[in-house]
Amino acid sequence: MTTTEIPNSTAASPSGSSPGSMRRVMTLRDFRLLLTGTATSLLGDQFALIATPWLALQLTDDPLALGIVLALEGLPRAAFMLVGGAVTDRFAARRVMIVADVARGLLTAAMAVAVLTGAVQMWMLFGFALAFGLIAGFAVPAENSIVPTLVRRDDLQAGNAVIMGATQISAFVGPTLAGALIASFSTSLFGVGLAYAVDAATFAVSATAFSLIRTRPRLGADESAFSLWSSIRDGVHNVWDDDALRFVFSVLFAVNLFVVGPIMVGIPLVAHQRLPQGAAAFGVLMGAFAIGNLAGYLVAGTAPQPSSATMRVIVLSVLAAFGATIASLGVATNLWFDTALLAGLGVGNGYLAISLFTWIQGRTPRDMLGRTMSLVTFCSLGLVSISQAGAGTVARWDLDALFLCSGFLVLATAVWSATRPGLRAFTDNLTAAVAPHYKEPLS
Repeated sequence: MTTTEIPNSTAASPSGSSPGSMRRVMTLRDFRLLLTGTATSLLGDQFALIATPWLALQLTDDPLALGIVLALEGLPRAAFMLVGGAVTDRFAARRVMIVADVARGLLTAAMAVAVLTGAVQMWMLFGFALAFGLIAGFAVPAENSIVPTLVRRDDLQAGNAVIMGATQISAFVGPTLAGALIASFSTSLFGVGLAYAVDAATFAVSATAFSLIRTRPRLGADESAFSLWSSIRDGVHNVWDDDALRFVFSVLFAVNLFVVGPIMVGIPLVAHQRLPQGAAAFGVLMGAFAIGNLAGYLVAGTAPQPSSATMRVIVLSVLAAFGATIASLGVATNLWFDTALLAGLGVGNGYLAISLFTWIQGRTPRDMLGRTMSLVTFCSLGLVSISQAGAGTVARWDLDALFLCSGFLVLATAVWSATRPGLRAFTDNLTAAVAPHYKEPLS
């Protein structure tokens, strides 16, 4: 199978991001179309994210029903992620994204009609959640693997920063708008129906934008010769057999397992039990973490690529800071001190996320991008649930123990990372993040 050639680019020496990289990627027509479609769709998704649980509670007033809806959406998304990655590599990310957006647009439009006409029933919401999650299992790997096909290698980090920054901004703005819309019709489900209609409209915009992206044909691809399970196996072996990739995946594994759960479970408990501001404190703390992430994205997208030795220091310092910060949350009871801690944690998390995400994309052969990025997302989605369940169990016993155990495990990860040859393999290839058997095609 041949790789998709990269439009709008030349084979550039991978010198890392630069202050002009963000401006440069924004001059690319196809990248602007991707950003427009992605940002619009993400904003619309926030409306459905608020509407779906609200509708479940309005129809049943049953927390169990809400849990089933969320599980029906989350489980197939995770289960089909590796399949979606293999399909993306075989049939091209752009094509998968268009089909997925059309399908999700039709689903949300159908839900909007059902709600607005008063015909909605709980079984419809169950079916919607199941189908939406299944389609997302194909859409997410495609969305995570298309940026390298549109920008030069030395602008890849900036491109990822722009797209992930748009994701963060949508997560700020969307829920507020959706909540205001639904609250405006609090005596009926009309606002919920409008929220679904907004999401459907944004899928139409994104599918149109993606269809206008110009990509070159996949030369010589024989789409009849395709073994799904062999394709997935090859993707897993590609990661496992590469020392540097295996190290980076190990770090992502540890961070998702040891950090995400304590943050998502522990922070609301801190706000509820120890801070007099209560729910307002919860909002401030999570907002600080989100803003810190956005700042980290911007730093990663604009700062020059660090040297190999500097990047090793950054990776180990960020991991150590994660551990120290999370451990400190167990004893700090001042809102503004906690806010500063979480904002700093967010900056480090955002910078490291963009750096590792971009490096994985650059290291991976173009014909395995979908499978590799699906593994990244699969690890995240699967481990987040485990991490949250474990964090909830420990927090029920002792909240201080949750933060101290999490901090210790992250510090242990930093020590482990410092001793691994994969760390040097990762940083030594940081500015030339290309698999040994792969050459970027000329445009």
